[in-house]
Amino acid sequence: MASNSYDLLFKFISVGDSGVGKSCILLRFTNREYIPTETTIGIEFGSQVVTVEDRKLKLQIWDTAGQESFRSISRAYYRGAIGCLLVYDMTRRDSFNHLLTWLEDVRQHGNEDIITMLVANKSDLASKRVVSRAEGEAFAKKHNLLYIETSAKSGENVEEAFLELAQEIYSALNLSQDLTQIPEADLRRLEQHGVKIGPKRTLNINPNAPSSTSSPQCEC
Repeated sequence: MASNSYDLLFKFISVGDSGVGKSCILLRFTNREYIPTETTIGIEFGSQVVTVEDRKLKLQIWDTAGQESFRSISRAYYRGAIGCLLVYDMTRRDSFNHLLTWLEDVRQHGNEDIITMLVANKSDLASKRVVSRAEGEAFAKKHNLLYIETSAKSGENVEEAFLELAQEIYSALNLSQDLTQIPEADLRRLEQHGVKIGPKRTLNINPNAPSSTSSPQCEC
C-alpha cells in the first residue's frame, strides 16, 4: 500500500527497559518477521497501515532506547505521541519493577491525551515466566492502562496490540466523524498530540476566504 494512502496518522512511542523486545515487536509488526536485534542506540522508526472501522490508519512507531544514557533523547519524542506501548519482559522481574519510572516519564513529558498499553512480552518463554498475568493486569488496572501479552518471536498478539491501541485512540478522540468538517483549531491540536489527517482529506474551505492550508508534510 502506498505510504500516502491513509486517512489518519497516529504517532506511537515504545518505551521500557533495554532488552525487553521493543525493537523485535516493532520489526514483527512492520516487517512480519523476527530477527533478534542488538540494543537500540537512540531512536528507531517504523510504520504500518492498518484498518479501523473502514478507515486507513498509518501508525508511525518510534522505538526508544531503554538505557539510562539515552533517556533524555527518548523524552523528546513523548510530547508528540498519542499512543504508547509500555513494554516489559515477563521473564525479567527487574523490567517489571521499572515500569512505574517509565510511566512517570511518559505522563510527565507526554501530552495529556496519550493512551498507554502495557505489553508483557516473551510469552513464548512461559516456562521461564517470573511476572504473572495477575500482576501485570493489576498494574494496568491501577494505572488505567490497556493490557496484552505478546511474543515478538512467534508473533502472538503483536498486531493485536497495535490494533487495540489504535482502536482505543480512534474511539477516545471521536475520529469516526467527517474529517473534512473538523475545525482548523482542532486539527492543530490533534497534530500537536500525535494525530494528523492524511493527504486524502479534502478541506471544506470557504472559496472567498484566503487559503491558510499548507501542503501535507512528509511522514517519512
